[in-house]
Amino acid sequence: MSSTKPVVIVTRKLPEATEARMQELFDTRLNDDDAPMSNADLVAAMQSADVLVPTVTDYISADLIAQAGERLKLIANYGNGVDNIDLPAARERGISVTNTPGVLTEDTADMTMALLLAVPRRISEGARLLHSGDWKGWSPTLLPGRRIWGKQLGIVGMGRIGTALARRARGFGLEIHYHNRRPVHPDVEDELEATYWESLDQMLSRMDIISVNCPRTPATFHLLSRRRLELIQPHAYLVNTSRGEVIDERALGDLIDAGKIAGAGLDVFEHEPAVDPRLLASDNVLLLPHLSSATVEGRHEMGEKVIVNIRAFVDGHKPPDRVLETMF
Repeated sequence: MSSTKPVVIVTRKLPEATEARMQELFDTRLNDDDAPMSNADLVAAMQSADVLVPTVTDYISADLIAQAGERLKLIANYGNGVDNIDLPAARERGISVTNTPGVLTEDTADMTMALLLAVPRRISEGARLLHSGDWKGWSPTLLPGRRIWGKQLGIVGMGRIGTALARRARGFGLEIHYHNRRPVHPDVEDELEATYWESLDQMLSRMDIISVNCPRTPATFHLLSRRRLELIQPHAYLVNTSRGEVIDERALGDLIDAGKIAGAGLDVFEHEPAVDPRLLASDNVLLLPHLSSATVEGRHEMGEKVIVNIRAFVDGHKPPDRVLETMF
């Protein structure tokens, strides 16, 4: 990089403190209206920037990367996942990629736990009834939910977020089960009294609540396929705060509509911002607009990581959160 300030283009509106600091340090171009960039806008940005700061709403495809300018050397993703970026294409073009890992773990685990509590206890249904003005007072048969104490929780993906969720769930008396590429460290298993299932199919068929916490990769696309969703018991609940593409949403809509799954809590969707109409219409499905990481503290810490990664790269050092390491 030259001694002049690098051109940094940000694709969405970020917290004010983050934007102000970026403008102090770099030649920063902001997206003040926060509208998602079109492919044409992204191409234009990538042809004039030294650093692009995209978010989960921006799919940085191989086609876009092929049209990037020679000066683009870093994609500093504002987000933990990098499934929105074609990593092999970036590597081929000599573009480094960074992300913001670790800062969203507790926030996402909190939201996942909230959904685990809210869906079986029918909290959203109760809130809607109260606000509708149709509530006639307490009744022994009014919206009976399901107790979660003593139930079996199956966690799909026992990484940082899955483990943080398991610690919370233990406090609510849930039995912890998990499926992962490999077992977690024995000390963690002992702490959580967790049971490892090598077979995802077998775990799904035996759980009372299932939480999806694995990353979106080619291997996890529709990991919960129609066949696997059909293994879930009719009394069980499904929660997803990872990525919508991990679940076959159309199949889930079919099963919810047919009463073959008791309910679901979803914060992410396969075709965001579109949502299957049957899920929107279901009383036993609690839907949130991708809020798991939405805390003031988390958003600020994400911005700080983006800035640290850019500064390190500009200064000729390895960014601490590099996903791809490219030598120049």
